[in-house]
Amino acid sequence: MFDVIIAGGGPTGLWLASELRLHGVRVLVLERENEPPPYVRALGLHVRSIEMLDQRGLLERFLARGQQHPLGSFFAGIPAPQPTGLDTAHAFVLGIPQTVIDRMLEQRAAEVGAVIRRDAELTGLSQDNTGVTAEIGDGSRLRARYLVGCDGGRSTVRKLIGVRFPGEPSRVDTLLGEMAVGAPPESVMAVVAEVRKKELRFGLSPLGEGVYRVVVPAEGIARDREAAPRIEEFKKQLRVYAGTDFGVHSPRWLSRFGDASRLAERYRADRVLLAGDAAHIHPPTGGQGLNLGLQDAFNLGWKLAGTVHGWAPESVLDSYEAERRPVAADVVANTRAQMELMSARPGSLAMRRLVSELLELSAVNRYLTEKITAISVRYDFGGEHELVGRRLRDVQLRSGRLYALMHCGRGVLLDQTGQLSVRGWANRVDHVVDICDALDFPGVLLRPDGHVAWAGDSQQDLEKQLGRWFGAAGAGYR
Repeated sequence: MFDVIIAGGGPTGLWLASELRLHGVRVLVLERENEPPPYVRALGLHVRSIEMLDQRGLLERFLARGQQHPLGSFFAGIPAPQPTGLDTAHAFVLGIPQTVIDRMLEQRAAEVGAVIRRDAELTGLSQDNTGVTAEIGDGSRLRARYLVGCDGGRSTVRKLIGVRFPGEPSRVDTLLGEMAVGAPPESVMAVVAEVRKKELRFGLSPLGEGVYRVVVPAEGIARDREAAPRIEEFKKQLRVYAGTDFGVHSPRWLSRFGDASRLAERYRADRVLLAGDAAHIHPPTGGQGLNLGLQDAFNLGWKLAGTVHGWAPESVLDSYEAERRPVAADVVANTRAQMELMSARPGSLAMRRLVSELLELSAVNRYLTEKITAISVRYDFGGEHELVGRRLRDVQLRSGRLYALMHCGRGVLLDQTGQLSVRGWANRVDHVVDICDALDFPGVLLRPDGHVAWAGDSQQDLEKQLGRWFGAAGAGYR
């Protein structure tokens, strides 16, 4: 008997498993593939994901495996400098291949005690008032109190619980793969630079040892979008757009993707929940997909743990969909807008020129960068305080950094008065009496995901929010 079964051992599922284990939840991750995929789907982590790693004490190990790049030019690939005044202490993007991210997140999940079973495909499920029964491809059955589908855009879990996945079908096809290139590097870069003046969905990026990541438009060349592409299709499309196939050969892997956008009608059906691509798919513009899934897991983990342990009000788990579904809807909208701006149609080119001019305004540049990197996300908690609902950036206290206090995944009351109290909630919230010169407020209550639940100096108001997010005073763990 597990507390939570997670279907899908990708970044979302593994991060969720790690978050649940911080609270002692018994977790099983089921992954149908025998080995992690060898190919690189995503190329890096945005600011909010970097902050989350820092909040759990993991950032240094990821920094050691990646490369820091300045922020800018994310929105539809339009050239723009790094904006000034970003609300973060981590103003960079971390270039790190998803293969490395997957491996490190799996190590982390195992390190904190999650059970991970590969070659284990979920084929059926049923639920009742006390839990969920998962059916595995080998005929075995497993029981848990909750199950979370983190099993991708074609989610088996979503289909089994009958959640509709409405949206826009794919209109634009793109080929993506890793392969050897026979042409000299300087020739490749010169041709790519020329082609990208008109076609932004084209590119060859060196991966080392003569191997490149190749991206090329592929409208109309595949009758069956589900079929794996062949190297001949890449050669044909490269010649169409570049006048040469660059001597590509020996592919490591080949794939195709479209620009479909879909959003699950709901994220929860009783004891079964959805996260990551199982809940939303969208074009890859801006590199938001993997990050969006990690942020779903970060939001859900502590809420589901509190529900499992019995101290969280039902409204806490309900808030997962209420908070994360609008964020996904916004990503769906901004990625579709970016796809329009990346089209070679005359109207799209005209709009792109206009947006390029707007990005010269620092406020516009900052707004779009904060949108892509998810640091502008504000959940609707009610109230008028400017901080409430937002995540708080890492700030320096007299005794150290704020994020260093959040490694265990508990709530934090930062008290600059020494007069506030979390008596009755001390097993769920850490009370930190310290001074922060950068913040002008008496006290602030942070949820485990770093979002501000309350700010002020009233003990009575504080206790209302403690009860709202952390349950009744004196509640214990089951």
